[in-house]
Amino acid sequence: MDISKVAQEIIKNLGGKENILVINNCMTRLRLNVKDQEKVNFEELKNSDYIMRVIEDDTLQLVVGPGKSKKIADEMRNQCDLKNNFNEDWVKNKEEIKKKQGRLSRILKSLANIFVPLIPAIIGAGLLNGIAGYFQNVYTVQGIKELPLWITFFQTLASGLFGYFAIFVGINAANEFGATPALGGVIGAITLSPNINIFSNVLGLYNSEIPLNSILIPGKGGVIGIILGVAILAFVEKKLRTVIPDFLDTILTSTLSLLIVGTLTIFVIMPFAGFVSDIIIKVFSFFIMSEGPMAIIGGFILAMSFLPLLMVGLHHGLIPFYMVQLTQTGAISLFPILCMAGGGQIGAAAAIYVKAKKNEKLRNIIRSAMPVAILGIGEPMLYGVTLPLGKPFITASIAGGFGGAFLAMMKVQTIAFGPAGITAIPLVVPGKILYYFIGLLISYLAGFIITYLFGVPKNIND
Repeated sequence: MDISKVAQEIIKNLGGKENILVINNCMTRLRLNVKDQEKVNFEELKNSDYIMRVIEDDTLQLVVGPGKSKKIADEMRNQCDLKNNFNEDWVKNKEEIKKKQGRLSRILKSLANIFVPLIPAIIGAGLLNGIAGYFQNVYTVQGIKELPLWITFFQTLASGLFGYFAIFVGINAANEFGATPALGGVIGAITLSPNINIFSNVLGLYNSEIPLNSILIPGKGGVIGIILGVAILAFVEKKLRTVIPDFLDTILTSTLSLLIVGTLTIFVIMPFAGFVSDIIIKVFSFFIMSEGPMAIIGGFILAMSFLPLLMVGLHHGLIPFYMVQLTQTGAISLFPILCMAGGGQIGAAAAIYVKAKKNEKLRNIIRSAMPVAILGIGEPMLYGVTLPLGKPFITASIAGGFGGAFLAMMKVQTIAFGPAGITAIPLVVPGKILYYFIGLLISYLAGFIITYLFGVPKNIND
């Protein structure tokens, strides 16, 4: 594939350089905003050999596959001279875009815009942290107190992201909401300050017996508080600029914005966001961390609902919930449960492969998509096989639910999040890896059986 020619062709079909506002990418897809969608040649994009699927929305999504999305996005930015994914035209056009979107869809897409750029760092840091954590537990069980230096080194590398995750979120949220990125980073950094404990003590908000139950401590509210704080920051900045003279703007706007929003963040937003986070954790605990039938039902529903979210590109909106769990409990139960959806899809594709003996084109697609699906990238299989055929999409979703129910019942958790499938095994907490693997096998098997019996179209060989 000639990346330069591919980028040139996509730009042409998007209506030219002047029609493109924003070029972003995640692991498998390009995320694009254009000025005028009527200038986009959707027919040519859909018929392109290098685009698996086109999702027509206000944020146009082109699924190109793993390893290609970033290369194509970078080349498109170079050809369009878009060094940053943020410009004045986007600010002017944003209100029109918002009017066209549903509220829930708009919220999830905003969350995706904040967290998608962080995914490569999350994956890299998460895997390093997972490997270090696994061997640290192994050495601890063996009674070895002095850990090898490489474990500390891996943890140091991982802490570069997770230790200052709040700052990264603040900067990206500022870009999304139209605030000053540096001030957004400061709002994120404020939530980490150890001095917050001093204010909490003075106001009687600190629980000395159980610090984590305090109304106000560093990190309280997590990413929810940061996103709320930066959203308010964007509003305050814009209002201040309407009343502050231009010659004082540089000095007063940033100072007053930080004073006003920083105060609100510490004393109002963090306690409120902490209250919301506690409720979220209680809901998750009720559905997937409780004992008996409720955990099974909750795990089934959550895993079954993931493929529809992936289909419309809203799955990244779940990242804040991962972070809430990770911050409050030190582990994530939601992520491994959702990973089972991919397992159901792999089993469904295997059943289709067995029955489509005369459809060599479809079998070739399955053969090419299967390796990356097993490694946790399910979109090629989703858009190339299960979704176009219809029924297998439904049976794959149901099958993933069985794996999710098993993981919820066995209380499987991870210490980070990243790609799904077998790639997530190093992230699973020690002692639960076998259960995670069994959950995958359940999803594979259920996907194969249910699809083989009920999900393969009768004309599969036509």
